[in-house]
Amino acid sequence: MEVTSAQIRAARGLLDISQQQLADLSKVSLRTIVQIERGSKQPSASIVQALFLSLKAAGIEFIPENGGGAGVRLARPINRN
Repeated sequence: MEVTSAQIRAARGLLDISQQQLADLSKVSLRTIVQIERGSKQPSASIVQALFLSLKAAGIEFIPENGGGAGVRLARPINRN
């Protein structure tokens, strides 16, 4: 699945997490996340997969481009213990 920089930003917003928190969750460097979200870096397939899997595990569902535009939504309530 292709994940856009806008989807990553939106997913972080839904989860109310910082770029640093996403870096910690995904094991992707903060610098790389900043560059991806700005659109100044095209991520490798392995980085996309790490971000996708981390955000999915945190409760994000990725909505593919289906004529209405790609997006994200919360798949289930967030458990914040």
